[in-house]
Amino acid sequence: MGEAKILKEHDRVVLLSDVPSETLKAGDIGAIVHVYPKAQAFEVGFFALDGHTAAVATLASSQLRPVTDRDITHSREN
Repeated sequence: MGEAKILKEHDRVVLLSDVPSETLKAGDIGAIVHVYPKAQAFEVGFFALDGHTAAVATLASSQLRPVTDRDITHSREN
């Protein structure tokens, strides 16, 4: 296995667990908009396909993984 990827601003990420308070579901794809010190947490924006912001959430690194070339985008209604 390769080294863990260091997440940085503008990286696309996959949510690993539901965040009911933000109506987010595991598998949703977002973009990192801010990295907190030591990359212990991230501000992540989630966007609808029409471009509007669906949610912005502060998430721990354990709740995210980088998007890979094997991921497939899907759609769901909020």
